Amino acid sequence: MTEGEAARLGEEFGIVVGAVDEDIQKELNLQQPQGVAVFEVIGNSRADYAGIKVRSVIKEIDKTEIRTMIDFGNAIKKAMKECNFTVGTYEPADPGDPVGWGVNFHFVGCKRD
Repeated sequence: MTEGEAARLGEEFGIVVGAVDEDIQKELNLQQPQGVAVFEVIGNSRADYAGIKVRSVIKEIDKTEIRTMIDFGNAIKKAMKECNFTVGTYEPADPGDPVGWGVNFHFVGCKRD
């Protein structure tokens, strides 16, 4: 698995992703630059239906911790073969929410035709 392959699998799932770098780490106030950042959500995709948001960081897929693009690629490849799985993200709260950032779990159901 390469980072390029992982990125292509992300697009197949419905998101444009990249590694969390130091800039993203600072912006999101993360302790370490780990996880996979979501830069774009493709409309009418499994990711879109699951409610995954732009600027969120994927930390877990079906109980598998995601630290790198390689972790993401391996986990999403396995998960997309299944009908149902979960994606855990660290994401911005809704505007006006005093808490700010938080962890959210997204249920990904079967592909809709």
